[in-house]
Amino acid sequence: MAKEFSRALRVGEQIRREIAQLIQQEIKDPRVGMVTVTAVDVSADMSHAKVHVTLLDDDHDVDECIKVLNRAAAFLRRAIGQRMQLRVVPTLRFHYDASVEHGTALSALIDSAVATDSKNRKKDEDGTS
Repeated sequence: MAKEFSRALRVGEQIRREIAQLIQQEIKDPRVGMVTVTAVDVSADMSHAKVHVTLLDDDHDVDECIKVLNRAAAFLRRAIGQRMQLRVVPTLRFHYDASVEHGTALSALIDSAVATDSKNRKKDEDGTS
């Protein structure tokens, strides 16, 4: 019987929590704004981890923020190694996660379609009365 959650998933989730705290508390670079760590994908051999982040404010440049985080990856990796009991601490690589922006855009489109539909429905009801 297969395990419900693999070790890589559990380690990835713990790393996600630790990185979120470390970025908030330890990274003082002004080029890094309000960053949310959305997911961490850890390879099966625990040697590499893709860290997906989203910027919550539009004031900061996405590319610059990702560059700063990738430069701080060694510092974050060492801090994770001190906080977690891992034989191998994965090499961190940061990537921008645009899914939040896509979700917001889709939500705006749905709201627009609902508003248009309700306006057309009201116009039809007023015209038939």
